[in-house]
Amino acid sequence: MAIPKKVKKNINITPQAPQNQYPDGYNGLSVPNRRRQLSELITDEGTYLPKSVLHEDMDSGMLEFVQNELETTISGKKIPVIDRILTLQRWGEFSQTWKFSTDDKNVELPFIVIIRKPDVQYGTNPSLQYTIPDRKQFHFAKVPTWDGNRKGVDIYTIPQPIPVDLSYDIKITCNRMRELNQFNKIIMQKFTSRQAYTFVKGHYIPIVVTNISDESVVDTEERRYYQQTYNLQLQGFLIDEEEFEVKPAISRSLLFFDTNTSHQETGTGSPSIVNQIDYNIYNKNKFRRKLEFSASETTKTITYAYRAEITLVRSDNVASTSYTINGTTTQGLIQVDIGDVLIATIVKSAVGTAQVVLEEFIYS
Repeated sequence: MAIPKKVKKNINITPQAPQNQYPDGYNGLSVPNRRRQLSELITDEGTYLPKSVLHEDMDSGMLEFVQNELETTISGKKIPVIDRILTLQRWGEFSQTWKFSTDDKNVELPFIVIIRKPDVQYGTNPSLQYTIPDRKQFHFAKVPTWDGNRKGVDIYTIPQPIPVDLSYDIKITCNRMRELNQFNKIIMQKFTSRQAYTFVKGHYIPIVVTNISDESVVDTEERRYYQQTYNLQLQGFLIDEEEFEVKPAISRSLLFFDTNTSHQETGTGSPSIVNQIDYNIYNKNKFRRKLEFSASETTKTITYAYRAEITLVRSDNVASTSYTINGTTTQGLIQVDIGDVLIATIVKSAVGTAQVVLEEFIYS
């Protein structure tokens, strides 16, 4: 059996980037350009919230769908589409003013017209049916804010979109059967997977064919023409920007704790200061030094390499404390200079370990 001529014999199983010099940039032939298109779509009009989608927006989406996706050409001539959505009540009025009507104000065939039925039904889109009652607001996005001093976040909330079904009649009127067949072929090809999509303000909205009917008029005395009607259902939804809410979130929380450390506590309970390092930074010029005494210790010796004022801020299991600087006993506010040797002597309240916390103010 011979191989069909259209079958590819050589297939590249390791495809390269559209342009090797720009593997990830915006100068490629296909994928990078699509990234740029999506980026422009997201940043269009610069808003964090979705745009409103109302009845007139879905009408425009249906009109663009028919004009672009159902375009029909016969012998190189495009079948014109009425450039607006009509209603049954205004058919006669607009038929006198169409730009492709004859000098006698008669409609020139063939043409395609879109008629919307006025009865809008509750939507049949299963992704939006009967979920949350009472139009509850839902979180949509967190948007960072900056007022020049503080950085915060705004919470954007929107209600669930309302599903709606809009019915349209796409009518083609022509004199020849081949024009009717060509348009019917395009319809069948477009809806071979049951539904097609139109793009409305950033949303893909499905369209399905519900019915096809013939309304051709055959009269031996009057004008004869073919007219076929395709009933399309647009399964859209309503989003109203008037229902959006923007609420400021908590930008920053500060917790302050104030404790009184001016008195001494004695006892055998657990100490409040549990930091095991010798120095604990208190502020720019103040340090807190923790002296820990074992069960057999009662004195600690410190040699200073800076000038400072020393005060007792806390003690544990200590009945009394005395200080000696270079052999001289002192009490109250203690001042030391560079090279001074400080000896702290304690009397314990009970047997066991003890602790003394000194606050040192260092002279610059």
